[in-house]
Amino acid sequence: MSWAVDNRAVKVARMQLINKWTFLGIPAIILTGSFLLSLAVFAVIPVPDAPKYSGAGQAVMWYFFALGIQSLTLTFPFSQGMSVSRRSFFLGTVGLFAVVALVVSGLYVLLGMAEVATKGWGMNGRMFALQWIADSGVGVQFLFYFALMMLLFILGFWFATVYKRWGATGMLVLWLAVGVLLVGLVALVTWQDWWAPVGTWLAAQGPLGITGWSLLFTALLGGGAYLTLRRATP
Repeated sequence: MSWAVDNRAVKVARMQLINKWTFLGIPAIILTGSFLLSLAVFAVIPVPDAPKYSGAGQAVMWYFFALGIQSLTLTFPFSQGMSVSRRSFFLGTVGLFAVVALVVSGLYVLLGMAEVATKGWGMNGRMFALQWIADSGVGVQFLFYFALMMLLFILGFWFATVYKRWGATGMLVLWLAVGVLLVGLVALVTWQDWWAPVGTWLAAQGPLGITGWSLLFTALLGGGAYLTLRRATP
């Protein structure tokens, strides 16, 4: 069977949306709450003309990691009881959250434009139109937000599939492997005195380069998550 649009995948997406509070309500509360709290902080800063920056506006993006975990753990067992194939579950779930990420990315871009138009909500504040991203243009902003959210979602989804497939032992081995890999990379860069070239390379990537690498990593993790899911037990 081809990987074309699958009716059962659409049904999986609808099944995920049964729990609207987890997948829609909480993100809306996070976005609204972080926005209002940031405005309150901007308002009490005593220097009105000084630029004020807050990363709280992006808080909902980081929730996509939790969504990736919950989208598997909360509905995968139920879907298997309904005889939904693992392929349909994967396509429906990832497809749904790709659409959600697109919508949230568009909202972030619009909020960034409103932020610029109102001169930082009248307080010279920046939450959504962070300069290093905003200067790259609307299209790059949109892709950057989308890529980051999908990367976080797939990362959470992959961790959940590893747990479903190999349990606590698998997670322990995975985290040990990740820790050894990171320590090894730091040791290698330090030994070869590569910190300056690495820093220069990272700075040269810019938002568009980071977006491209994020999408590539997301595709690799997505493939690994699907292969793991094929043998995961509910």
